[in-house]
Amino acid sequence: LTKLQDVTLMYLTVLATLVVILVASYQVDPAASPSRGGSTPTSTSTPVQLPYHMPLDPRGHLQLSWNISYPLQELYLEVRCSEMKHGLVLGMSDRGELTNADLVVLWDDGHQSFFGDAWSDSQGHVSLDSQQDYQLMDTRQTPEGFSLLFKRPFSTCDPRDYIIEEGTVHLIYGVLDQPIRSLQQLNLSQIETGVQRALLLRPDTPPPSLPRDVQTLEVRTPDITIPTQETTYWCHIFQLTPNMPKNHIVMYESVVTPGNEAIVHHMEVFECSPEMSTVPQYSGSCDSKMKPASLNYCRHVLAAWAMGAKSFYYPTDAGLPLGGPASSRFLRLEVHYHNPLLISGRKDNSGVRLYHTSSLRRYDAGIMELGLVYTPVMAIPPREQNFHLTGFCTSKCTQTALPSGGINIFASQLHTHLAGRGVRTVLVRGGREVKVVQEDKHFSTHYQCVCPQQGDVLLTKCTYNTEDRSQPTVGGFGIMEEMCVNYVHYYPRTQLELCKSNIDPGYLQKYFSFINRFQGGDVCSCGQASVTDQFSSLSWDSFSGEVLNSLYNTAPISMACNQSSAKLFPVSIVQDSRVQL
Repeated sequence: LTKLQDVTLMYLTVLATLVVILVASYQVDPAASPSRGGSTPTSTSTPVQLPYHMPLDPRGHLQLSWNISYPLQELYLEVRCSEMKHGLVLGMSDRGELTNADLVVLWDDGHQSFFGDAWSDSQGHVSLDSQQDYQLMDTRQTPEGFSLLFKRPFSTCDPRDYIIEEGTVHLIYGVLDQPIRSLQQLNLSQIETGVQRALLLRPDTPPPSLPRDVQTLEVRTPDITIPTQETTYWCHIFQLTPNMPKNHIVMYESVVTPGNEAIVHHMEVFECSPEMSTVPQYSGSCDSKMKPASLNYCRHVLAAWAMGAKSFYYPTDAGLPLGGPASSRFLRLEVHYHNPLLISGRKDNSGVRLYHTSSLRRYDAGIMELGLVYTPVMAIPPREQNFHLTGFCTSKCTQTALPSGGINIFASQLHTHLAGRGVRTVLVRGGREVKVVQEDKHFSTHYQCVCPQQGDVLLTKCTYNTEDRSQPTVGGFGIMEEMCVNYVHYYPRTQLELCKSNIDPGYLQKYFSFINRFQGGDVCSCGQASVTDQFSSLSWDSFSGEVLNSLYNTAPISMACNQSSAKLFPVSIVQDSRVQL
């Protein structure tokens, strides 16, 4: 009798929760639809507003759009598929794993289509969830493709569901090429899947209004052909109009060529050193031997954007200087193209749109780069679940470079590559942590004052996972290399442009020598082999990884305490001690 009751309950649950979709226009309940600002509209004709967008797959065939209702604590999501076959999967998991994931699935059995809340087990097998928390709102077939609109609460009290909160969310996606008779036949490891990272929750405060005299300036690549290689950094020199008076940048946003949203990974705009009267016109690879050496002196950050980011606004009492006698009229645009599918012949003229005003605000704002220097001496061993690297902005640098009254940090932008799992920047004073500047929540500290002073220390700690890698991951610019960066926005502006560190290379060579002796190999030829080659030649086990971790935590560091002109501040390059918390 008990078994019969269980079977009956399961049958009724499936009947009650499965939604049969006749792929056609479906009328959305307007009372459940959020407006752009996150409130519930009252008009019955108001459509769902989805202001946030990003591509899911490298080809851009799958597009995700969403909005947030903080009053209802709900997330509204739309997946657009340009080539729908027999269904799709969208899910969330702790680190982008296909196992133990919270899923929403659209599938068909060859006759009808179905929609449901599901989950995957430790082997990737998919099952329908007994508690259905994803609510279907609309399906549409348009000339651009198929769209699926649904919603879900932030938190569902379902142990199989992912809690949506501030910070990076790892999204997994997949497409179904064949019909399936039942959802239990689906295993995520047997279909085409991928991972994308997104900040789903955004601030619900309205942005500040722009001044009436605001003007725009677009700094874009000149209709280039994206190289047929996985990673490209493209540099382009842009000139301001001669004798442009001082303005303040009050907002900036990305301008991405339609169709290239999945390839343009991130972009930066730099101002060249005012000391240079001229800068050669150049548009090409940043790694090319033909790149003029003077471009290395274009390092003052004016804008930084990464995939998925929205418009950036400055507080009403500060703006970033642009033009004027103290500035350069030469700008350098740097675009990172991530082209893993090696798509050829794709044209691009992406860039950044700057909103500026001649009505100067009270403070000049600045952008400072914290974290680790882009160098292979900072590496992550393979098969590591949680490996930490820390970049230092030391007390000697802040004592020399910051004003006596300190600075006010009002926003920050964190950045790693694919192995990154978390970033945390803290303010240390007198050997004690006094403030978290940012912790994997790009927007939580927006307009919240964090005020470093002379002699303070800023630590930026990044966490990495390389369990799926058999070779070490070194620091660098490539997508399979790693970064640990925090762009902090602050005022009043100083000449401190970059405050980053790396381990003293001499101590790393001692590590290579020790590990090679311990493993019975030849002592490393430190003068001939590159650091990357030396890392790759090691036999990696728990001991070699633990020793490297200990080295990074205790060895002296080299400081990069750089001015906007790329010159070093007069501080000690090698620090013999560091802050330990």
